[in-house]
Amino acid sequence: MSTLPPAASHSRGWVSLTSRLVVTAVTLVAVVCLLSGVLTVVAMRGFLMDRLDDDVRRLPTSISSPDTHNHGPGTLLALIPLNSFTPAQGGVLTDVSGEFRGLSDTATDALLTVPRDGRVHTRRVPGFGGYRVIVRRGTSGQTESMLQVSGLPTADVESTLHNLVGWGALLTLLSVAVAGAIGVVVVRRQLRPLREVAGTAHAVAALPLASGAIEMTVRVPAHLTDEESEVGQVGAALNTLIQHVEASLRVRHRSEQQVRQFVADASHELRTPLTTIRGYTELAAGRPDDEQATKTALAKVQEEAGRMSALVEDLLLLARLDSGRALERHRVDLTQLCFEAVSDARVIGPLHRWRLVLPADGDPEEPAPVHVTGDPLRLHQVITNLLTNARKHTPPGTTVTVSVQPGGFSVHDDGPGFPPELIDHAFERFSRGDQSRHREHRDGGAGLGLSLVQAIVTSHGGMVTLDSRPGSTTLGVHLPD
Repeated sequence: MSTLPPAASHSRGWVSLTSRLVVTAVTLVAVVCLLSGVLTVVAMRGFLMDRLDDDVRRLPTSISSPDTHNHGPGTLLALIPLNSFTPAQGGVLTDVSGEFRGLSDTATDALLTVPRDGRVHTRRVPGFGGYRVIVRRGTSGQTESMLQVSGLPTADVESTLHNLVGWGALLTLLSVAVAGAIGVVVVRRQLRPLREVAGTAHAVAALPLASGAIEMTVRVPAHLTDEESEVGQVGAALNTLIQHVEASLRVRHRSEQQVRQFVADASHELRTPLTTIRGYTELAAGRPDDEQATKTALAKVQEEAGRMSALVEDLLLLARLDSGRALERHRVDLTQLCFEAVSDARVIGPLHRWRLVLPADGDPEEPAPVHVTGDPLRLHQVITNLLTNARKHTPPGTTVTVSVQPGGFSVHDDGPGFPPELIDHAFERFSRGDQSRHREHRDGGAGLGLSLVQAIVTSHGGMVTLDSRPGSTTLGVHLPD
């Protein structure tokens, strides 16, 4: 037996339903946390930047304004000349005393790139870091040739956002870990009914189903068969499958028993003529000079051989029909077949009364045709078997009526009828009703007549019915047109 390599076995565990559900849930939690964190950071950044911009707009426009001392270190207040010959005034406040740290040339050049549209813009000022700045033109006097620059550092905003991102990442990891742990517990608990259903399936699979009578008492518990839930649908479907398998196994076992019984009955039926043939053969061999004994023995051997040949022919026909071998298909006149069969029965069984009932417009001299599609030889055998069955198993004086109608015919007799315990088994092979139907021992047949009738009619796509009670027995043959 081949086994999976360790790597394959390990990877197969990850494709279990529990693993997939937990991974899916954890992934959703991670995605939601990530999206929430991103939106929170974006919203917080916008809020902090808007508040910083408002503070930038409220900054004084002159480096000599008394309000200058009300702003903390890092505040940018400068006057930058439009010509390159005059140095910039002001700079970045270094402490609350109002002392300025001057701007370098590169810092001044960076500020000169800010659009002069009265809006707040972001610029990285060399030597000081990121700033939100606003640039205005001077309005009077000397300031008309100067640019008024005001700004506040973005370091606090960036620090806040960095902290927010760090805490968000930490909370996301914690959320994923908690979701994974809770998901494993919840999913396993929710899938526990499915594992019970699987346990039932494994229990059924462990039963010995190869042969013998099968009793499959294992079922999915009733509380797991509620079709309102998915697990209930699986449980109900499994119970239905188990019932179907159990019924099929019972049919198989019954069929095996029937085959065994069939073989035993066939062997018994063949053993009787063979024993008779052997006995008479020994008799003839023991009296070689007795001509009369030899003739009697040969006659009996011939009779028993004929009976054995008929039995074998019937068995072969049943085997062919069971194997699904196709019969001939021709247009057959049932009226003519029944007319001929009843005429033959009157000659063979003169002690019975034979009647033929044709359709309403029929004439015994020229009967109206009732056509079906089938094998004329086998349909003739059906009629003959039914009439022979009625003749052998009813007392002399019994009236046997053959009625022809569109789509089939029926054979009725007013004899003692089938015994009640035999009605359900009348069409089984080697089934006999000897005691109540007065079977003649010497010419009673092997009990295959009605079995052949049913097999032939079924092969034609038809059906045989039986209605029997004391004084009235009707066998109906229904054939497709």
